[in-house]
Amino acid sequence: MTLQFNDETFRDDYSFHNSDRALKRFPFPFHEDSYMYSVNMEQHQGGPADSIYEKRFDVDEHYVSEMRDRAMVLADDPLRCQSLPHMTLAGWDLLELIMVSKSEDYPDLFELHRDGDQWRWVNKPMGIDDSFTFLDEATLPYGPMEYITRQTQGDFCVLDQRDDNLWMDAGTITTQADWSLDFDLGMNFFEWHAPVPMAHEKGIFVRALKFLLNIQQGAPARRLNWTLTVNPLLDTSPENYHKWGIQKTSMTPETVGAKQHLRVELQTFFRLPRSNALVFPIRCYLCSFQDLTKTPKWARRLHRVIRDLPDELATYKGFIDNRPMMLDYLSQFDDGLPTSLGIWPDLDTEPALQKG
Repeated sequence: MTLQFNDETFRDDYSFHNSDRALKRFPFPFHEDSYMYSVNMEQHQGGPADSIYEKRFDVDEHYVSEMRDRAMVLADDPLRCQSLPHMTLAGWDLLELIMVSKSEDYPDLFELHRDGDQWRWVNKPMGIDDSFTFLDEATLPYGPMEYITRQTQGDFCVLDQRDDNLWMDAGTITTQADWSLDFDLGMNFFEWHAPVPMAHEKGIFVRALKFLLNIQQGAPARRLNWTLTVNPLLDTSPENYHKWGIQKTSMTPETVGAKQHLRVELQTFFRLPRSNALVFPIRCYLCSFQDLTKTPKWARRLHRVIRDLPDELATYKGFIDNRPMMLDYLSQFDDGLPTSLGIWPDLDTEPALQKG
C-alpha cells in the first residue's frame, strides 16, 4: 500500500487526525477489562499484515508531520537530544539498524546503498539524499544518533549496559509522557523509574531489568504502555508543562470526546552489535475517545479500565481530576456485555452497542 502522509499539527490548532486505516491499526493496550502493571514483554518478530507490529519501525500517515514537529522541538530546546561521549559508537549502530530496517521494509520510501564505508541514504518522504562515510561524524550534518532520529518516528533512549544495569546515556526525546532526558541522562534503570507507583513493590522492574539485560542481537522485544493526554500533543515534557498542563482544565462534557486522547507507546528493545548497547524506541500513537468508541469492544473496555483503575495510577498518569467527566462520557458506550480477550478489535464477532 502506498502511504498518503497527512499535513497536520500536534500543537496550536491541533489538526491531527486518524484515517479509518489508522484507527483499525491503532495499538489498543488493554487485553482485558482491567489494568495493572506487568512486565508484558514479547518478541518483536513481526505481526499481522498492516498492523503496527509488522515492520521493525512502523511508518504511517503521520510520519512527515511528526518529523516536522520534532524539528520544531529540537530548534526550541537542543537538550532534547543528548549523547554522552562514550555513546557515539552506539549512535552509529542505531543509524545502521534504522537505515537497513527501513530500506528493507519500505523500499518504495527509503534506499540505502553501501560500498564499503561509503554509504548513500535516500529518504523520499522527507526529500533527503545524503552520501557519507560510515563511522565518520564529519560527513554528516549531525551526530549519527541525531541524524537518523530526526527521520524516525518515536523517541529513542540508547542505554549503556554495565555493572548489571542499564544507563540512560544517550537519547532523542521529543514525544515523551512527562519525563525529561536532561534530568534522567546518566541515571540507571531503577533511578529513572523511581517515580512509578505500585510497580516497585510488585517487583516489576527487577524482573524487567533481568529480561532486558539478556536481550540478544537479532531477537528484539516489545511491549505497550499507555497514558491519557488532553489534545493530540506529542511534546508533553516537564520542560513545557506550563504550556500543556493547563489544557487539562479546558475540557467540558461537550468536548471530552474530541479532546481527550488515549496515548499509547509501542516500546521496543534492540541489542546493538558493536557497542552492545540496548536501544529503546518509544513510539507514540494518539487516538481521541470519540474515535476509540467507534469500536464496540474498545469502547466497553476503555470505560471499565478507567473506572476501575486504582487512584494511585490515575494520579500518576495525570487524569484523576478529569476521571468523572471521562466516565460520564464513556459510560454511554458500555452496555455491560462481555468482551473478548486480547487487544484486537474483533469487529466481526463483537456485538454492536445495545442501546438502553
